[in-house]
Amino acid sequence: MLTNEHLPVNEQCPKIYKEMLRAPILIHRGSSAYYRTDLDQVTMPERKLFLSSEQYYGVLYHELIHSTGHSSRLDRIGVSEPHQFASESYGIEELIAEMGVGFLNNYTGILDQNLLENAVAYIQHWLNELRNDKHLLIEAASKAQKAVDYILNECPF
Repeated sequence: MLTNEHLPVNEQCPKIYKEMLRAPILIHRGSSAYYRTDLDQVTMPERKLFLSSEQYYGVLYHELIHSTGHSSRLDRIGVSEPHQFASESYGIEELIAEMGVGFLNNYTGILDQNLLENAVAYIQHWLNELRNDKHLLIEAASKAQKAVDYILNECPF
């Protein structure tokens, strides 16, 4: 029986983390993915727990986007400063992360229908939560692009 560990993956996908300058520590354990600012660490479930390599990398990219907000990188409010779950700064950071995932998925060529639908639903959720801010979409897209540029070592700052 083939497991998802044997699924082909675009060779560009693992390079994203491997070539990121000052990348956070990456560990695999547990069943949830998250970024810890205090440890500058991304925790990911083992790859075999994902239905596809594309899903694994999409989740990894989400956490890497969060890591760019660390005070030693882009120092983004919502990452570098404490915030409460579901607060406005949390929502904006989630929107930035998911937009960044879309950019990185497109860059690596792993946009499939399921990933796209999940991203759209996630972004729509946070836009609904934050709908009173008319400039939010542009601000979030700009910060997501800066995060992606940082990860891809194309950061002009």
